[in-house]
Amino acid sequence: MKATPHVLVSDRVSRRDFLKLSSLVAGMGGVMVLSGCGPAAQESADDAADAADEPAADAAGATLGDGKTLRVGMEAAYAPYNWQVSEESDTTIPIENVEGAYADGYDVQVAKRIAEELGMEPVAVKMEFGALVDSLSNGTIDIICAGMSVTPERAESADFTDSYIDDEVIIVVKKDGPYAGATKLSDFSGASVLGQKDTFYDDLIEEIPDVNHLTPVATVPLVVDAIENGTCDAITFSSMSLPNLLENYPDLMKVELEEGEGFSDPSNPDNAAIAKGNDEMLDRLNEIIAGISEEERLEMWQDCMDRQPA
Repeated sequence: MKATPHVLVSDRVSRRDFLKLSSLVAGMGGVMVLSGCGPAAQESADDAADAADEPAADAAGATLGDGKTLRVGMEAAYAPYNWQVSEESDTTIPIENVEGAYADGYDVQVAKRIAEELGMEPVAVKMEFGALVDSLSNGTIDIICAGMSVTPERAESADFTDSYIDDEVIIVVKKDGPYAGATKLSDFSGASVLGQKDTFYDDLIEEIPDVNHLTPVATVPLVVDAIENGTCDAITFSSMSLPNLLENYPDLMKVELEEGEGFSDPSNPDNAAIAKGNDEMLDRLNEIIAGISEEERLEMWQDCMDRQPA
């Protein structure tokens, strides 16, 4: 049995510090393991046969879901992290609740790796981003791989892995717009700024002084449509997704904020999440994620950038 210390996270702790603190606690928990030993019972032939029918499990006996099918929660509408396609390929997994559809993207590649290591078959379960954490609790899904970052609030309801890629929140405007020359957040005072619902992209907008914080929209394509259609002055966006955005929308640009004049903590890591209380599986998932080198992560990301829908 593993004893895990409880950590209280104040509002003043940044997301980056929270992640570091979480990793420290995980390391402390690894030291606080109580173990016992004794004679192993001899296994009969019938027992062995029964064991062969049991769901796939890791060395510690932990499982996800039924141990056979890994139900992965995601939007399937957040390229290059995840998106929906109509044809199967080596990079896709079926979308369980959308007939004839498949999911692709960076999150999908990580989910495929996790499923392979656990001896399971991955399927995507498509749903709104804001419903993902609750869906872990009610058993609709087994794991979240959806461009989601750990926050103290989310960590109250789910257990998060280490990050499997690290992104950053930036501001994007029209090249010929009134905010193209902005160099600090205060330059956006009075501006109409839009982000995606239930994400850091929306949360961080509140740090802009006297901003007109528009009601967030459900998906990234809707965010981009808004800046293109002129219904907002600026949007918050993914730094790692910027090259593809500018390739498809050359009229847009990233705002270069001076050091110390930007968001307090723009870091936006991508973490997987599982239901609370499965510490053995959380450790196993972190081992799997640690086994994906930085070079491989960047290669996977670039491949997804190259094939994502326009």
